[in-house]
Amino acid sequence: MEATLEAIDAMPELDAEGYLVEPGEWNDDIARELARRIGIDLNDEHWEVLRFMRDYYEDHQVAADARHVIKHLERRGVGDGRNHLFGLFPYGYVAQACKIAGMKRPRAWSTG
Repeated sequence: MEATLEAIDAMPELDAEGYLVEPGEWNDDIARELARRIGIDLNDEHWEVLRFMRDYYEDHQVAADARHVIKHLERRGVGDGRNHLFGLFPYGYVAQACKIAGMKRPRAWSTG
């Protein structure tokens, strides 16, 4: 039985919508707990997206727009990156992927 984050360590501060206040406090355990809270069981394909998002954030200090993630997925050979991304995060890139990746909630967004 896998322990929840509360049993492992304290959850960093979240805003009223459940996004990390400080993206630098993110780690894999936090991602797993945030995903659990919204009903996503993370697999290797989810982690591919999350790792790309975190790398992009480290390089640019801003969350990757969905179109960047879609292009990354297509370069990795998934075919239709948009459908793949929204298959992994069916309730939306911002509502699920950005939250799990530890991004602040974007104010304006392109969905690709």
